[in-house]
Amino acid sequence: MVTAPRVGVLALQGDFREHLAVLRGLGAEARPVRRAEELQDIDGLVIPGGESTVMDKLSRAFGVAEPVKAAIAEGMPVYGTCAGLIMLADTVRDRIEGQQSFGGLDVVVRRNAFGTQLDSFETDLDIPELGEDPVHAVFIRAPIVEEIGAKARALAELEDGRVVAVEQGNLLGTSFHPEVTGDDRFHRYFLSKLG
Repeated sequence: MVTAPRVGVLALQGDFREHLAVLRGLGAEARPVRRAEELQDIDGLVIPGGESTVMDKLSRAFGVAEPVKAAIAEGMPVYGTCAGLIMLADTVRDRIEGQQSFGGLDVVVRRNAFGTQLDSFETDLDIPELGEDPVHAVFIRAPIVEEIGAKARALAELEDGRVVAVEQGNLLGTSFHPEVTGDDRFHRYFLSKLG
């Protein structure tokens, strides 16, 4: 009997409900994660979009920051979207004083690289790993990947060459929000890492 993958969505802040809905729609046993002990019962973790500074503070206040870092170090598959990508980055530019990330992804990201909420935009991206059809991407106060280390690789770039999706082993990060477009291919790709 094949069991459904157990996927946690960090539910301290941000659009975690949308990720839960997409994952459940794909047959995963998706559940919100707010406490350290809830990390022990999952096969993978999604870190949603939201506000990375608030997510950082709450993750430390709720005692989940160090357990998430440990899970990443132990190889748990983790997918971060927008603020989640910031939380996975080893280095964050334009962070507020004292802001920390979970790390794990060998990249440098810049917070709010496209400006304010008013500078949000949508575009189509070619991502060969997800098939021939372009991925419609929604960027909302999005970060950008400014540097990619030797361990990571780019999955998608804008027309000007700026990197907006990266992968490193079991880690996946996107600057945009696939959970709001109805295209579940990134979530499917992530679930394939849970093997």
